[in-house]
Amino acid sequence: MVGAGLGGLSAAIHLRRAGYRVTVYERNSRVGGRANRIEHGGFRCDTGPTLLNYPWIFEQLFEAAGRRLGDYVRLLPVDPSVEFRWPDGARFQLSSDMNRLLAECERLDPGSSSSMLDFFQDAAAKFRLSFDKLVTSNETSPLRWIGRLRVREILRTSIWRSLDGELARFFKSRYIREAFGSYGMYLGGSPFELPGVFSILPYGEIAHGLWLPKGGIHALVEAIARIAGETGVEIETDTDVSRIDVAEGRVRGIEFTDGRYREHSIVVSNVDRPSTDRDLLGGAHKSSRKPPKMTPGVMTFYWGVRGRIEGLGHHTIFLPEDYRGAFRDLCQRRRIPSGLPFYAAIPSETDPDLAPAGASTLFVLVPTPLLSEMPGCDWKAAACDVRARVLATLGLDPARIVFEEVWTPEDWSERFGLFDGSAFGASHILRQIGPLRQPNYSPEVGGLYYAGASTTPGTGMPMVALSGRMAAERIVERHGVPEAMGIEDFAHAR
Repeated sequence: MVGAGLGGLSAAIHLRRAGYRVTVYERNSRVGGRANRIEHGGFRCDTGPTLLNYPWIFEQLFEAAGRRLGDYVRLLPVDPSVEFRWPDGARFQLSSDMNRLLAECERLDPGSSSSMLDFFQDAAAKFRLSFDKLVTSNETSPLRWIGRLRVREILRTSIWRSLDGELARFFKSRYIREAFGSYGMYLGGSPFELPGVFSILPYGEIAHGLWLPKGGIHALVEAIARIAGETGVEIETDTDVSRIDVAEGRVRGIEFTDGRYREHSIVVSNVDRPSTDRDLLGGAHKSSRKPPKMTPGVMTFYWGVRGRIEGLGHHTIFLPEDYRGAFRDLCQRRRIPSGLPFYAAIPSETDPDLAPAGASTLFVLVPTPLLSEMPGCDWKAAACDVRARVLATLGLDPARIVFEEVWTPEDWSERFGLFDGSAFGASHILRQIGPLRQPNYSPEVGGLYYAGASTTPGTGMPMVALSGRMAAERIVERHGVPEAMGIEDFAHAR
């Protein structure tokens, strides 16, 4: 197993429970990949996700290891969950309390509460179809994949309609449409081009709630690594893989940067799939497949702030006045948007232990183009400019910042092998979903499999955890369980 991100840890647990001997090699000193941690002077900052959705997927992961999530992690509810803000002073706050949400709709756009109820009914049906029949399918045939749905169900998905077009069926308010459509930014496209089925994303977060593990997101990662170890998975950190050795079209082993070599007949890479194919497969075995369209890069700011940040809750998304123009800047003009969209998270509002007494932990994420889309960019200078714009929007005096780290797309690429600096993996445009997405196995190299955001089913912590399960299922389907293998193969299937 190359990489101890959530996808790799999930695959390791499922393979170990199937009887495989599993060793995970992680180049960094901490497990978690993008979901890592920065600690300084009592401040604890999650580097990636700042909220947890779809907690049942993690409950299932713990159950697969014979454990209970609640015995390892305490989930703190975050409600109100997200607030959206615009330069003209408009605000829209989400809540899993339906009465509160409907009242907010009426405040923002009188008469829209009935539209929200209609939207919920429609999105709930999409959500069930997606998770019951599509998301966790390892099907590689588009016809068989869509054939799992009846004609009426296919029509229900709105897969041919854009996300913005789907939202416009229900909401007249530009603010509600822009809020729900902004989820598209993290799927690698604009709401004007992504499929309408992704209306399930805002629905899913509202219907199933948003949560913060006590101790931060990385506390959940540490718990997953712990149960992996308890089931017999070996995790080696500070171990950098330089090459996946391939001979006669099959995986033979792994070579490390320190010159060591270990034989393996099955390898799961949790490194971005296109990075794996480009950087870890040598010579003629490099994939000839064109890299997928990727999600944007990000610039992230980690701040320890003196005192509380008044007026901001756990999670606030700032959207520009020219919403369509921001997506055009990011996706077509390939520049940091002139009207800056970003989100700010203050997890210490939910868990005060993430900051020293009387202080706040503040995380800001700003989407950017990919590294290849801004060649020659001075990312440090760009970060200084963005920093000033963010602080001005927040109204935060920089003198209150007592601790700071800034990561650009270059940093993300270097630290975690993110292809082209893409923060969330392969995009979710229509030609890259379901069986059209790059599969979790290599057609060219026998014994090579993938887990993570750039393979199926997609990006986000729950999907990445599912990707590990699906990769393990693919391996068991193709190779059987160790009891059915020869003793020599069993020793190498690690």
